[in-house]
Amino acid sequence: MDYLALQGGVRLNGAINIAGAKNSALPLIALTLLSKNPVSLQNLPDVVDIETFFELLRRLGCCVERFDKHIVNVDVAEQNSTKATYDIVRKMRASILVLGPLLGRFGYCAVSLPGGCAIGARPVDLHIKALEKMGAEIRIEGGYIIASAKDGLKGAVINFDKITVTGTENILMAAAMAKGKTTIMHAAKEPEVVQLCEILRDSGVEIDGIGSDTISIFGTSREGLALPSAISVIPDRIEAGTYLCAGAMTNSQITLHCVNASHLGAVIAKLEEIGFKLTYNQDSITIYPALKRNAFALSTAEYPGFPTDMQAQFMALATQCNGSSIIEERLFENRFMHVSELQRMGANISLRGNTATINGASALIGADVMATDLRASSALVLAALVAKGETRIHRIYHLDRGYEDLEAKFAILGANITRAKE
Repeated sequence: MDYLALQGGVRLNGAINIAGAKNSALPLIALTLLSKNPVSLQNLPDVVDIETFFELLRRLGCCVERFDKHIVNVDVAEQNSTKATYDIVRKMRASILVLGPLLGRFGYCAVSLPGGCAIGARPVDLHIKALEKMGAEIRIEGGYIIASAKDGLKGAVINFDKITVTGTENILMAAAMAKGKTTIMHAAKEPEVVQLCEILRDSGVEIDGIGSDTISIFGTSREGLALPSAISVIPDRIEAGTYLCAGAMTNSQITLHCVNASHLGAVIAKLEEIGFKLTYNQDSITIYPALKRNAFALSTAEYPGFPTDMQAQFMALATQCNGSSIIEERLFENRFMHVSELQRMGANISLRGNTATINGASALIGADVMATDLRASSALVLAALVAKGETRIHRIYHLDRGYEDLEAKFAILGANITRAKE
């Protein structure tokens, strides 16, 4: 395994480009299963999760040709399987996104129960209940979701008990192949969901309520959709937020290009509350040093609330703010695993249930720490930027799942960071 070694105490400066959004690219890759024509997916992030999903498509018989590290051409004309096997699906929870399109188009599929980051229960029962309401017969057998709809799926009213991003995306793709109208209540409103809806609309699917919590979609022929020949993935708002936190941690001026500031409203507002000035235009953001970094309180929530995927990074930032900050995690019950690793570096953090209290400002000290999930990993990198001495971050395969060229980008900004083998 690889690990990252960082020497702390270096101010950052400069500009980097933000990659395409992993969480938008994954459902768009799944969407190609509904396409009647070849599709060129562009601005893809060069991360492990993307290649894992493409390997899943290859196993299904699809033709996947990589033009370069950010452009991949997909042709599903020769697809010959509807089984998503355990050895691929176990590596990435987002593999569940093939369930809706496979069932909707072919009327049968077998999809392994998924794996992914161990950040708490993210049950697929919401997906299953929704598809059953659309007429599917589903059973769990041998670790697989076995789903069939011999006469095709039928439109229905889907009222999610809990907002689910992948659940919304799965049902959107299934509904595009269903007979009649499907209405999704309590739909997720994330920018990644919005892009999927917009691509469906551009493919000739009638869809109302894009960007709202109630989406209606009118099914089309199961023969497939005429997807746009080229689809460009939106910028990664979580990667952008992570690098903004890097500027905030080190109290440095950095600029991000290829970013959509409108997707970062909650993150920008919280940074401004802490004391930072930010300027932004159509595709760039600059963060400036703060005279004083104030303690803050935040609670994670579904979009447009504060993203759970930025909670760990802001906890790292809280260690450098003056006073006591309070972070409440409302979406996942096991997403504080980075706390013990930050404490190893000298962070003053106490936990009570789903709430963490961080007393700052703390003088962090370099240590050997272990990444436990994707976003926790990035929090440890942020802490290492300001820690005295060297920090070694182990199990960074989590980082490689979601951050493109992380050490190269931090090196551009002036960080003293290297990758080495255990």
